[in-house]
Amino acid sequence: MSEWLVLTLAMAAACLVVLIVTVVRHYTAPEDDDPSETPDVIEYITMMIGVVYAIVLGLAMAGVWEARSVAEDHVQTEAQALHEITERVRVYPADVRDRIRDDVHTYVNHVVTKEWKSMADSGEMTERGARLFDRIRHDVTDYEPRSDFEAQAYQPLVDEVAAADAARNARADSTGATMPGVVWFGLITGAVVTIGMVFALQIRRTPRELILAGLFSALIAFLLFLVWDFDAPYARGLAASTEPLLKLFPHARG
Repeated sequence: MSEWLVLTLAMAAACLVVLIVTVVRHYTAPEDDDPSETPDVIEYITMMIGVVYAIVLGLAMAGVWEARSVAEDHVQTEAQALHEITERVRVYPADVRDRIRDDVHTYVNHVVTKEWKSMADSGEMTERGARLFDRIRHDVTDYEPRSDFEAQAYQPLVDEVAAADAARNARADSTGATMPGVVWFGLITGAVVTIGMVFALQIRRTPRELILAGLFSALIAFLLFLVWDFDAPYARGLAASTEPLLKLFPHARG
């Protein structure tokens, strides 16, 4: 099922629940019920609950957005380091240069076509990706420079391999969800309490109040969906993409 379809259904369900509860409450209310006589303390508590929940939801949103941005930086760093390797080896003999470039291209192609899917489906890197990267490392570090010019290029190449390895490890650490289950429990419970406090204000079955109650519940459902979508930086609809790799290695699109 499409994630956007899930979002639409969640928002519609939130609106429907609020509207049904409001209508049922309106018809089951006693005859002497006066919606205008809501105690001031209930209005104050409702306001404070809304403010506190808005702060918590905002912090959760900022946290998962930052995690997504960091995940994108990992991909960009890895792509740039791999690109630098393919460019800097031009000072090496043709057979060495071509072997390193071929290994880099094979690794990138695997990451884009296979490993990324594994990260999205199971939150894990692939063993083949690790072996392909080790081959690049061995190609670079095992080569013995034959001239001063090659020797000057050797250490920067080793540094780029180290940078790519660090970015790959950071990408592996970012594949899972960033928010623990207890935080999700708090967010969902807070949403239920916040929406539930709307009924403490004794809203009536007027079109204006029904529309506002529905929009309020739909907004909370939408924000929770965004937090959930950003929570897995590489897995869902608004996740970090392979664009940095594809931009520097366009052959990997296939």
